Amino acid sequence: MLMKRIILSFAILLGLSDILPAQSLRTIHLVTTGDVHGSWFREPYVDGQRTRTSLMSVKHYVDSLRLAAGPDNVLLLDAGDALQGDNAAYYYNYVVPEKPHLFTLISKYMGYDVMVMGNHDIETGHAVYDRVNFELGIAGIPWLGGNTVWAKSGKPYFPVYTIVKKAGLKVAVLGFNNSYIRNWVSEDLWKGMDFKDLLPYVQECVNQVNDTEKPDITVVAVHSGTGEGDGTQLENQALDLFNSLEGVDVLVGAHDHANHVSNKDGKCYVNGGARAGYVGHCTIDVQLDRRNRIEGKHAEAEVVRMNKDLVDETMVDLFRNDFEEVKAFTNRKVGSLEVPLYTRDAYKGMCDYVNLVHTVQLTASESQISFAAPLSFNGTVRQGDVVFNDMFTIYPYENQMVVARLRGSEIKNYLEYSYDSWICTPGEHVLRIHEETDRNGRLRWAFDGRSYNFDSAAGLVYTVDVTKPCGSRVEIVSLAGGSAFDPEAWYNVAMTSYRANGGGGLIREGAGISAEEMNERIIAKYPEIRNLIYDFISGHGSVTKADISNPAVLGSWSFVPERTVTPLMEADMAKLFRK
Repeated sequence: MLMKRIILSFAILLGLSDILPAQSLRTIHLVTTGDVHGSWFREPYVDGQRTRTSLMSVKHYVDSLRLAAGPDNVLLLDAGDALQGDNAAYYYNYVVPEKPHLFTLISKYMGYDVMVMGNHDIETGHAVYDRVNFELGIAGIPWLGGNTVWAKSGKPYFPVYTIVKKAGLKVAVLGFNNSYIRNWVSEDLWKGMDFKDLLPYVQECVNQVNDTEKPDITVVAVHSGTGEGDGTQLENQALDLFNSLEGVDVLVGAHDHANHVSNKDGKCYVNGGARAGYVGHCTIDVQLDRRNRIEGKHAEAEVVRMNKDLVDETMVDLFRNDFEEVKAFTNRKVGSLEVPLYTRDAYKGMCDYVNLVHTVQLTASESQISFAAPLSFNGTVRQGDVVFNDMFTIYPYENQMVVARLRGSEIKNYLEYSYDSWICTPGEHVLRIHEETDRNGRLRWAFDGRSYNFDSAAGLVYTVDVTKPCGSRVEIVSLAGGSAFDPEAWYNVAMTSYRANGGGGLIREGAGISAEEMNERIIAKYPEIRNLIYDFISGHGSVTKADISNPAVLGSWSFVPERTVTPLMEADMAKLFRK
């Protein structure tokens, strides 16, 4: 290849075009990240924890590719959700807003060519993403989100596309956010904006860009999960797009944290997963004739595992002071716990972890009942001192708390829907689990659904009879204080902004409340739940079991009949957590 390039260069310089081959091949390497969620550093913030994959590993990989293929032949793209989910992101989002955002500095150092907005980037709020967008613009990195528009004019709030020159070719990159944002994120955080549906809007934008810019290669990046390709999953539409888009060479997806590759008819789709564990790598070959006209194109994708031990050491040194600053902040003592918290305990009944969240939500003067779910699949906060880093295990997301009015019957239907995503009528199992192959080819057991949608309630006394069908499992005996529970009465229910905006479908499909009606039901809004938990722990100094398990506040719930549930539950939990 090197000798071929030398011969071509000399032929062009000497004007000997007649010795040029009839065709030449140019190759662009597209590397994609997505759902990084603040995984910028390899080292842990708490001593004794393990190192991890990070953007420092990605930088090592990309630089190795740039060295092998030539820097002009490598395009680096991020598909969204970079600003939320880790201590460093939180620190630069909210604690030191007067400083240049570390995400911008890292992105510039890594040489990103283009980035796309994600729903969790929007969840940080205008003050954060508007600042980062401005900084990225100064750094020369377009932050695309073409379906995010001004509510009044309908014009794009973020750019629809950018043009990148690679390997002497003109590459159009179009970027779009998840159109389902309005169903998850409180409107306060995207005031003045709206989100267009991806179908058919993406095709319309592709047609316009291809007609006006006439690019050699067209890449579309969407912060939307892979889905089934059958049009049924509005938050996961990547395969829907891949199967229908015309005039696109490469489609990049994100959002669902799951690796996926599809290669078909010389075009490809890739989703590189989450938290810099993998990257997507697309090879785009372009065949040119003697006059540099395109005669053929072929794109093929793969996912590449990152090695946490292979990092850009210069990057480590360059951002060492930033890491130490974040580490010092996240190791600041908040208070202490006299009981350990295990999120896995939430799957089999009441537990201290979810009880803490319920207790905090029920401290709001308006709330009578609380809905909450385990937000970490298998997190642990040990007994003893609690530092700010533990707040991300207890509550990893920037969800606000809201209080809304629900009828008793709606609460009951909501819980029926929740438990049906979590348990099944006893047979071989009582939990809805299945065996699957993980990314390393090993068999494991996993939930059918997302555990962060497994809501339980507090402020009620109720049972869940696993032997009965959905709709008849939940029997609400009374309110926590012993008062009668009335299906026709109205109650004030505390929940996350994610849930109130339709996340997980529990409000819409479960309780049967439309998004428009739910907006009218909200009677109070509070800060982020993580901050409320922080205030609760720091205010108590030392949190005892009694502080978070008062039956007069929480009530109680359990799976019944115990003789049926217990052996099956123990067996299923052993499978999930390999006891």
